[in-house]
Amino acid sequence: MNNDCVFCRIVRGELPCYKVYEDNDFLSFLDIRPLSRGNCLVIPKKHVKWVYDVENFGDYFEVAKKVGLAAQKAFNSKWISFLTLGLEVPHAHIRVIPRYEKDLHGPVVDINVFEKFNEGEMQKIADKIKENL
Repeated sequence: MNNDCVFCRIVRGELPCYKVYEDNDFLSFLDIRPLSRGNCLVIPKKHVKWVYDVENFGDYFEVAKKVGLAAQKAFNSKWISFLTLGLEVPHAHIRVIPRYEKDLHGPVVDINVFEKFNEGEMQKIADKIKENL
């Protein structure tokens, strides 16, 4: 764990999140700057900077798939985009982005264009994804 890392602080419970999934190795929660309804981040609990350095890489992507399919089912999205950039927060994270025919993005997701939901809406979104896992 890294004391200064925002995602490590979330894993330790020092910062709140809208949790949708957790197991021994991974945690998934809503992105606070959602690119679409149901947009989640999937992170390893162990501090690793790059997605490709996650030891159980296949399991990591299986969790992302599981979360994505639950969000897709919860909100009837047309497809799911998975995005790994790695520069926004220096802790491995997969963005799981449900996509809709008329969302705020074209064929390629623009990470600078996001939706705004209040706290109550965020909690309802998280609960609905959890119900579909």
